[in-house]
Parts: sequence; C-alpha cells; structure tokens
Amino acid sequence: MTQETNTLSIDELSALVVKIFTHAGMSDQQAQATAKVIVSGERDGCKSHGIYRIEGCLRTIAAGKVEPRAEPELTDDRSAVLRVDAKGAFSPAAFALGAPVLAERARELGVATLVINSCTHFSALWPEIETLTDMGLAALAICPSYASVAPHGGKEPLLGTNPLAFGWPRPAKHPYVFDFATSIAARGEIELHRRAGTQIPEGWAMDVNGEPTIDPEEALAGAMLPFGAHKGSAISTMIELLSGVMIGDMTSPEALENLGNTTLSPHHGELIIAFSPEKFSAGRPGNPFDRAETLFDAILGQGARLPSQRRFAMRDKTMREGVTLTSDEMQSLQSFLS
Repeated sequence: MTQETNTLSIDELSALVVKIFTHAGMSDQQAQATAKVIVSGERDGCKSHGIYRIEGCLRTIAAGKVEPRAEPELTDDRSAVLRVDAKGAFSPAAFALGAPVLAERARELGVATLVINSCTHFSALWPEIETLTDMGLAALAICPSYASVAPHGGKEPLLGTNPLAFGWPRPAKHPYVFDFATSIAARGEIELHRRAGTQIPEGWAMDVNGEPTIDPEEALAGAMLPFGAHKGSAISTMIELLSGVMIGDMTSPEALENLGNTTLSPHHGELIIAFSPEKFSAGRPGNPFDRAETLFDAILGQGARLPSQRRFAMRDKTMREGVTLTSDEMQSLQSFLS
C-alpha cells in the first residue's frame, strides 16, 4: 500500500524546522542556521543528513551536551587564521559568522583558514563548502567526529568518520563538490539500515569481537571500517591531527569520552580553508575557471559523472516542485512540537 505524501515548499519546511528548534529552546540565530543546513540536506535528497538529523539534535539539547542559545564570537588578528568560538553550540551559526570574513581574507591573501572551536557538529560539510564556492572561492573542510571507526588493521573504534569536503566554483553552474566520510559509509547510513530492518553491505563494519558483520545493530555496537584500507585510515588520522590536535580541540576519542556514547551529536572543532583561484593563478597563462571546465568536460566526455550531480539534479527538482515527505515523516515532525 502506497503511503500518503505531503509536499512542502523550501520556505514552508524551513519555517517548520525553525519552529521545532525554537520550541526546543534554541535562539533564533541558532535555529535559523541549523535549520538551513538540515533543510538543505532534505532539499538535495540526502536523507541521512536531512530531517532525520533533527531527532539527534533535539536529543543532544535535552542531554545538556550543546548550548542552544550561545552567541558565537569571532577573533580576527588580521592574519590568515581566523577563529570562531562556537561556545558549545551547533556549528552552523559559528560558520555563518566567520564565512564572510574568511572569504574576504582569502581574496586578499590568496588563502585563509577558519578555525571553529567548541562546536557540536551533526551535519555534512558541503553546505559550508557551497557557501564559499558561491563567493567564487575554492574550499576544503574537515572535522573529526567521535571514535566509531577502527584504524586499518585494528579492531576497536578509535578514529571518527572524519568527513572531508572540497569545492571548486563554476560560474553560472553548480560547483564541483565532493563530501565524503573517511569511513566506508557515513554512520547515518548504517542507522537508516537499522531503522529499515535491512542488512548493510559486506565490508562496512565489524562487531564488538572484531568480526565482519552485515547486521546494522552489531555494526553500530562495534566498529566501522575506513574506506580504502590503509589509505583511508591515514587520511582519517590526518584529519584528527589537523582539525583536532592542531587547532587545540577534541580528537574523536576525546569527543567520545566527553559524550559517553554515540547517540548524541559530537563536540569538537572544524577547519575550513578557502583559496582564491585568481590570486594563485595571477601572472600565469589562462583563466583558471576556463581551464577547470576543460577538465570537467573531459571527465564527462568519457561518460563519467561529476560528484554531487545527482544531488544537484534533486535540488533543481525540489526547488521547482517542493520537498515531498511521507505522512510518517510529517507526523514525526509534528511530534517534536508536542
């Protein structure tokens, strides 16, 4: 039997999610920034980073592990390193405060970095990346998580899912963007399998005894695996060093110790690097954006896809037609207001 559906405009869904967060005690600044990220995920068909994330955010607020009304603070010493203290809040409002200054500094110096400290992170990184590509900048973003991934050759959780995202601006087109966990799959994907009662693919995770498993319950209790074996493990460790140790914030094991479990959103830091293609290519032949398009055309010419193409196609569709939610999803959203 086909389940009934509801179609909401982006503005309608955004207003509903903001209402849910303010009902939970978030300030308008925090609610607006956090809702924007969640609605972006739903808009783009990324179910594991859309409204599914609301429950975890609310659970983290209820547990007192995030500051719902904190006002982020920007520190700028006019160097290439900008810093925003999120003061224990979710990360989107802190990024929104720092992003315009980061963009200005990158255009001035060629490259600039934004350090976000003491934030709670729950989302994908591509919303930050696309904010910067919309400003004509290339960008890279990384952050730890909480220990849920075994290093290559290990059997126990130590590394985080540790996402890495990159974007390149494309005038009058959607940017070139990739965003992936350094684990084989995002933890949210395993959680969705658990909720659906389906098995996960082989090679995603181990159980508590270090044995391979396709049971999502066992996977969530055990350890996920890094993508690309030793290569993914090394990249994940690099992310721990750069966006944990180097910026003076929590590594994934420390974030897990701080939380005590993996049912809440992790508290740590984030590192964003912005580049000005014009500044880097100054004095060299050719336009960097035109040269990039030549490369993208060559990739597409072989029948390959660019990353995020499906996501952008879904975005174009939902911007025209709205976001379609099942009746169960709508009831879940309404229940957050009771």
